[in-house]
Amino acid sequence: MGPSTGKRGFLRNIVVRFFLFSLLVFGIRFAYVIVIHGESCDIGDEFCFFSSSNLFENQKLVTTAGVGHASSSSVILHPAAASTPEFQKRVMFYITVFQDLIVDGFLSTKSKALCVETPIGDDVYALKEIGVDDAVGIYKKAAKPLVINGLGFRQPFHDNTFDFIFSGAGGFDRSEKAAEFAEEVQRTLKPEGYFIVHTASNDTYSFNSFIGLFNCCKFIRSRHIDGFDSNMPEIHEIVMKKVNDIKIRRKTDQNSNNKCYVKGYKQDLVKRAEPLIPKEPLKPWLTLKRNIQNVKYLPSMVDITFKQRYIYIDVGSRSYGSSIASWFKKQYPKQNKTFEIYAIEADKHFHDQYKSKKGVTLLPYAAWVKNESLTFEINQTPGDENVEKGRGMGRIQPVESGGGIVGSVDEIQGFDFAEWLKNTVTEKDFVVMKMDIEGTEFDLIPRLIETGAICLIDEVFLECHYNRWQKCCPGVRSPKYQKTYGQCLDLFKSLRQRGVLVHQWW
Repeated sequence: MGPSTGKRGFLRNIVVRFFLFSLLVFGIRFAYVIVIHGESCDIGDEFCFFSSSNLFENQKLVTTAGVGHASSSSVILHPAAASTPEFQKRVMFYITVFQDLIVDGFLSTKSKALCVETPIGDDVYALKEIGVDDAVGIYKKAAKPLVINGLGFRQPFHDNTFDFIFSGAGGFDRSEKAAEFAEEVQRTLKPEGYFIVHTASNDTYSFNSFIGLFNCCKFIRSRHIDGFDSNMPEIHEIVMKKVNDIKIRRKTDQNSNNKCYVKGYKQDLVKRAEPLIPKEPLKPWLTLKRNIQNVKYLPSMVDITFKQRYIYIDVGSRSYGSSIASWFKKQYPKQNKTFEIYAIEADKHFHDQYKSKKGVTLLPYAAWVKNESLTFEINQTPGDENVEKGRGMGRIQPVESGGGIVGSVDEIQGFDFAEWLKNTVTEKDFVVMKMDIEGTEFDLIPRLIETGAICLIDEVFLECHYNRWQKCCPGVRSPKYQKTYGQCLDLFKSLRQRGVLVHQWW
């Protein structure tokens, strides 16, 4: 009996030690999952207490109760959506993102959270997975659990409702009303609450445009992270905080100061613009038109998504087809944005063309340095056979100072263009201006600089008028203008030195 008893005791000791070792391994694994992975497992992990498939298919999820106007109800996440590898991958990605935000103090498990523009609720599910139970998402025509009907720019919640608002990649980017989206975030976010957005926009211009939309929030940080898929572009994560001491500024407050300082990121864009033509062209009508092929449009260099409005101002528009229809609508890269168009034209000969044009506001006046009556002369230069038929270019100059042959004279009303601009647009708007005003640019551009209105314009297409060589008559310069090409070049250089993206136009 002795040897048998000793053998059984030896075997029992081995079994007990193996069992204790297994418990130790499981205990270490459990601690790792809880501390490092937030009670979840990596997809494809074979040694895991919590099966991803069981979590996604069987866990009962409850929508947030008593949030704003939203009603609460118990729902089960639809297995067809939850069981897909794509959904699981996205949830695990957001779990990692939100865990980082918890560590950094921007989110807690006690936060009342909102995910905006979330089609399938993967980010909401991730919040609940890490213990943020009071979380809900909104999306237009929502048909998923955890997500209710709503729009980013029209949220169905009371003021100061949420501690934490999140907009995943594509949410803020695809919004057609970025400014209203930002206003709603600021309205529904509690003071001291955080707004986190993921965007694919990575250029400095779009970043500053985004920050400019938030008057009552301050920028905390930004970082670049990899997306949940290797095929995705790098994500730019921006963190904003709502504070009490920043009031929403009115448009009149923004533009009342005449001081103008073009920010550094705009000055960097000027360095990327096409070079100016340094030498006076012998055939300007050809050289300047060819130069259009070299123009680097601002929307081809940056993302203009985060702007309040999109505005095109055609100063000296003449006929509707001369530049609005033939160039701006067809060739200017608008990034699928709808632009408000202002046509400024003093010559009444063209006014009837704009009566039936939708989306175009006609200002039947002359852009000038102040509000006053002016004399508008239609000049005929050598080679012009019929001024009235095509209406030769007009100048708002006194008749006695004109160098050309006067075809006709009209009395018109001039208006202070700089003041109109400051009362019409803000720095939050994307403003493009084309200016063709027959020499008056030498009066108007200094006025824009003096009043600070030039800072409200993002991109300028300027035709500068000088005593150029005439196409009709070799060796003959235009008698209409006294300025030289060198003076025009100095005007362009001075604008670019100030950080204004200006292009030579014809």
